Amino acid sequence: MRVLVVGLARTGEATALFCAKRNAIVTATDVRPESELGEAPAKLREAGVMLELGGHVEKTYLAQDLIIPSPAVPADDPLLRKARSKGITIWSEIELAYRFLEGEMIGITGSNGKTTTTTLVHHILKTAGQKALLAGNVGTPLISCVDQMNAETVSVVELSSFQLELIDKFRPDIGVFLNLTPDHLDRHKTLEAYAAAKARIFEKQTELDAAVLNADDAPTVALAPKKPQVFWFSRKKRVEQGACVRGDDIVIVHKGKEEFVMKWAEIPLVGAHNLENVLAAVMAARLAEVDTATIGKGIRSFEGVEHRLEFVAQIAGVRYYNDSKATNVDATLKALDAFPGRILVILGGKDKGSDYTVLQKPLREKAILALLIGTASEKIEKQISGSVAMERAGTLERAVEIASHVAQAGNVVLLAPACASFDQFENYEHRGRVFKELIRGLSQNSSANSSGKE
Repeated sequence: MRVLVVGLARTGEATALFCAKRNAIVTATDVRPESELGEAPAKLREAGVMLELGGHVEKTYLAQDLIIPSPAVPADDPLLRKARSKGITIWSEIELAYRFLEGEMIGITGSNGKTTTTTLVHHILKTAGQKALLAGNVGTPLISCVDQMNAETVSVVELSSFQLELIDKFRPDIGVFLNLTPDHLDRHKTLEAYAAAKARIFEKQTELDAAVLNADDAPTVALAPKKPQVFWFSRKKRVEQGACVRGDDIVIVHKGKEEFVMKWAEIPLVGAHNLENVLAAVMAARLAEVDTATIGKGIRSFEGVEHRLEFVAQIAGVRYYNDSKATNVDATLKALDAFPGRILVILGGKDKGSDYTVLQKPLREKAILALLIGTASEKIEKQISGSVAMERAGTLERAVEIASHVAQAGNVVLLAPACASFDQFENYEHRGRVFKELIRGLSQNSSANSSGKE
């Protein structure tokens, strides 16, 4: 089979190697020159993959049986459209991986909270002694996990709209939809198109499968599927079937009976949004046949996820938090909501067509300074004007420097950018790591100064 892999980031490289191992005739293409692709070209050539780098060639696209574009490549890319018009099959990497899947799959999507929920579900299943794999948009391509699967495996997969818009038969046994807020409108153009891509998680499910949705989020409720069994989660009300809060308790409701899971105050993660993530994870884990006592044990021992409201350090009474994964406005709203106030927030990066005016009220109520970085700075400044003191820092390094001088004991310095990272960083992980390195530098300087005084 002739296979073209478009884009040679983590997913593209894994996909090309997977196909080559299975004797496909594989070509991989990327707009970047070889000098920017690290060790990938050498690995791919060794595996027998042909490379076209520094640009794409139309005739190569039209000579394939199957094209697998990386998630970063838009589904309506002109060359993909032309290939589609010629009858060439185009799948996302998760669709290809699904064709080789063994065991069961829990798929998790939503605008915010995906990584935390996916990682938590995986942690609970591991706590229960199940053979669980963590994959998808969380960092490890699903295609890379195929060789580790067997009939007892449960794959817990974070799914983005970019991955879901190019599926065909992809079908999770348990599909979880956390919430829906505007995101990636630079790519999907409309909220409706974005929602439709996300909702494909339920498209091929049958009566044997389960769908888990947020009963408190009206846009998500509207996407409830007809075929699978539907389970809800809610932090605001009792649900007829699903996971919810009752007084101080988290309970599972099924066929009129309640199962106690744990006290919600025992959750080690901050913020109301993380209570929702936990409720979703509770329901998914219970559907995966984990008993409630083990679910509670798994949640209590969960240490959180890097770059998601991650506590970094306390220096001179100032607490620093890394929420680099807050790549859209709604995620930043949730991050601000997690703290009582006195916040110095770092905003900005690459704009995704977002409306930042909705940040005005929480900034007015909770923040004392907004430090703006990246190419979105001018737009953000205009849209939040009058709500909080602002300073154009330009870079993350300068923002941290300013914050360290301005912040006083009891304040929180929060990186919650509401933007993508690609203007100044490789990805949000890179941005988060740089932030933490800067804070560690502050901490070392503070310790050195203290030692000097002694």
